Amino acid sequence: MEIALPRRKTRRIYVGTVPIGDGAPVSVQSMCNTDTRDTAATLEQIGRLADAGCEIIRVAVPDTQAVEALPDIVEGSPIPVIADIHFNHRLAIGALKAGVQGLRLNPGNIGGAQHVREVLAVARERQVPIRIGVNAGSLEKGLLEKYGGVTAEAMVESALGHIRLLEDENYPWMKISLKASAVPLMLDAYRSLAEKIDYPMHIGVTEAGTVRSGIIKSAAGIGALLAQGIGDTLRVSLTGDPLPEIRTGWEILKSLGLRKRGPELISCPTCGRCQVNLTAVAEAVETALEKESRPIKVAVMGCVVNGPGEAREADVGIAGGNDCGLIFRKGEIVRKVARSEMVDALLEEIGKLPAE
Repeated sequence: MEIALPRRKTRRIYVGTVPIGDGAPVSVQSMCNTDTRDTAATLEQIGRLADAGCEIIRVAVPDTQAVEALPDIVEGSPIPVIADIHFNHRLAIGALKAGVQGLRLNPGNIGGAQHVREVLAVARERQVPIRIGVNAGSLEKGLLEKYGGVTAEAMVESALGHIRLLEDENYPWMKISLKASAVPLMLDAYRSLAEKIDYPMHIGVTEAGTVRSGIIKSAAGIGALLAQGIGDTLRVSLTGDPLPEIRTGWEILKSLGLRKRGPELISCPTCGRCQVNLTAVAEAVETALEKESRPIKVAVMGCVVNGPGEAREADVGIAGGNDCGLIFRKGEIVRKVARSEMVDALLEEIGKLPAE
């Protein structure tokens, strides 16, 4: 029996065709680490990320050459493109005219209210969403002095100040992020702001680290917020190739029952009762299922103690025995196979599952 997690009630915006907020599925984002001015390399990376399940992509726009590359990137991208802008409002205007479907900027660092108004005048034509991105590492000096350093209160006040800039111009199409590399700080800031606004939230742990450590920090931070209903779109921030960001984001959502995409593999940690090389079996099955798109649940268990029970919740599973394996479907034994045939037999049974 699946338990539905609560979802915080927020406004609805659209990044291109992707709905965010007001009960829409939590979307998975990433950011290219290519040079945006290299259109071919950027589109190649976007294609790989989209194939892996990325639903929105962000690209850095540091100069006018990057702006000039945006029309081709937007046209060639299979998913909506967000331009990441800092300091120069003219780059934001150029990105909007190039057709980007979203902006990530800090209204406080692009030159004052007049520059904000100029950006909004262009964004308003298509109601392009703007993400107000507050980062613990770049808070305003006045707030740092007021609160004696980086605190959740300082981050929330920064966000509210930026939100007011857009609200004063009657611009409601925004989403908010309050990212920090410290998970407790990030959690405190998001929870506090969630009580004060109803705009959708983009969540993540910034500068989370390498794949090994960053996945753990991201799962802890993002998962804790989602479990409390906070979060409408997410990015897992990892050092290196952004592809693992997508896989991790989807695994977090699947583990909480918020989205379904591809297989869910259940495998036991093994104990002294295990009489088969379950690690090899589980890894072989996981590798074989990398391109599987059906939202199926597969169990690979080391013995019959937990095997039948776990397999009852799985579409198909296998439990190891003495020189053999028992194939299950929805908890019912299908057949007994030799140890050497366990992987092939399980994959064969998976192949028999319905297309949907």
